[in-house]
Amino acid sequence: MCGITGWISWDTDLTGQQETFNKMVATMAARGPDASGTYVTEHAAIGHRRLSVVDLEGGKQPMIRYRGEQAYIITYNGELYNTAEVRSDLTALGYSFRSHSDTEVLLTAFIEWGAAALERLNGIFAFGIWDEANQRLFLARDRLGVKPLFYAERGRSLIFGSELKALLAHPDVKPELDNEGLAEIFMIGPARTPGHGVFRGIKELKPGWCACYDRNGLAIRQYWALASHEHPHDFKTTVANVRTLLEDAAKRQLVSDVPLCTLLSGGLDSSILTAFAALAYQEAGQPLNTFSVDYVDNDFYFKANSFQPNADGPWIKRVSESFGTIHHNIVIENAELVRALAPAALSRDLPGMADVDTSLYLFCREIKKKATVALSGECADEIFGGYPWFRRPELINADTFPWSRMTEFRAEWLAPDVKAGIRPLEYAAQRYRDALAEVPALPGEEPVAKRMREIFYLSLTRFMPTLLDRKDRMSMAWGLEVRVPFCDHRIVEYVWNVPWSMKNYQNREKGLLRHAVADVLPDDVVWRLKSPYPKTHNPAYLATVRKWALKILEDPESPLPPLLNVKRIREIAASAEASSHIPWFGQLMSGPQFFAYLIQLDIWLRAYKVTIV
Repeated sequence: MCGITGWISWDTDLTGQQETFNKMVATMAARGPDASGTYVTEHAAIGHRRLSVVDLEGGKQPMIRYRGEQAYIITYNGELYNTAEVRSDLTALGYSFRSHSDTEVLLTAFIEWGAAALERLNGIFAFGIWDEANQRLFLARDRLGVKPLFYAERGRSLIFGSELKALLAHPDVKPELDNEGLAEIFMIGPARTPGHGVFRGIKELKPGWCACYDRNGLAIRQYWALASHEHPHDFKTTVANVRTLLEDAAKRQLVSDVPLCTLLSGGLDSSILTAFAALAYQEAGQPLNTFSVDYVDNDFYFKANSFQPNADGPWIKRVSESFGTIHHNIVIENAELVRALAPAALSRDLPGMADVDTSLYLFCREIKKKATVALSGECADEIFGGYPWFRRPELINADTFPWSRMTEFRAEWLAPDVKAGIRPLEYAAQRYRDALAEVPALPGEEPVAKRMREIFYLSLTRFMPTLLDRKDRMSMAWGLEVRVPFCDHRIVEYVWNVPWSMKNYQNREKGLLRHAVADVLPDDVVWRLKSPYPKTHNPAYLATVRKWALKILEDPESPLPPLLNVKRIREIAASAEASSHIPWFGQLMSGPQFFAYLIQLDIWLRAYKVTIV
């Protein structure tokens, strides 16, 4: 993909601020290793770092196009999967194109239709378009939030960027953390409340929202939202529709002028995409490369549990051999997982999912050596109902986010004054109530169906963004574009209103999805029990991160201990909780990840010189 940034100011002549702006652009060199560009006038500085994927020569940015004498300048991060259709519509209106890049199509679409162009787009994107004649900036983000976009208002200026680090490179944007930011880190993290940039005064443009900034200030609005209505189809028709949507989404996302691969875990979701991609490649007479990740000695230490019922290795081989892929198994050392905690936190600009992040970070490093684009099965669980909290009564009925039920455990981490300032239990409860208040209700829905709709909404809007953030930052740290076909908004819109009884057909997680691909995959792969993203099971990892975390508690130079209940942290380290397999966030973050999260928090506080205000 790419990295975008910009600075609009009504009080400063930005032609004299090139050095500062260049620093903002440079922060995203990893996102765009192939090219850099800026457009700077008195009141607008627009910057771009490019990862070249489609039309390597014709897609350079910032791109300028004119309507008469009126100039429009775009900086764009993303990919349009219906470029051909939108270009055809524009050609019919008399437009011509200099390139076959989706950037030019997107900019032309905006010139013709303005904000209404968003309704025509199928893709993942975050972009800014500067209208020079009207001195107006337009910002937009894709419907599901696959691509990131943050912004900050400072006086009569607006600063925006793909990542927080781009904003923090501006002298007026400080790495300050107030009580709300602390509450996000300790009670919501590694997730974030939608719209929250964690640092004081930094916001996120929410998925499905757009914004306009001019001399009258900033106006934001929602252009897309889930809508609830009665599902009109029977099960057989629903299966057929899901199959058509999946196949179309997967094939659309194979477009690339650089090497492409799929991530293959042997699970249902990645196997579906691998199957569709491999079959398309076979028609073109080409083999498909697939990649999987594992850990040294994981086969020895793996023990099945309710969250991870079986190992992935045999299933990866089964799928790869069935579709004739060229498979690459990446094996990661546990020591390297620990060492990567620092660069992963810096890539995310926040403490993240510990080794769940670092493994992906290292995995993407190896993939990039052979490919520039990858397809991933991310988000199928949120859309089709694959997680334990869609099925377990104690999780379904939890009076909080079901992937983060241990709010009292989290509150125990905190120093008394921090606890008094952020009121952790109240904060978590309020964020949960806020989320429930957003759910688009279906009048007359039965209580069980109503609750399942809430669980799906929570998962799509509060849990899924965490995984999308992870996927974006860990892959873009190496200039690798990872596409997520399950996030095609047409799939999300359709499946959203499919009744739970169909999604859970035959009382199987993702029963609908399994039936939709039953004739594509080997039967045993179709009905394999769900197994999440692989993580290390080596006790050496726990021992290393626990030792490191305890060392931080003894460090007088660390900014972290004053925020913590140090006595309680030491008790956890000395107890069975340290190696607990009861997750405190999602399915994968348990005892070892608790210590690794504290380590990433310490790294982040130091590296970003965070001030508690």
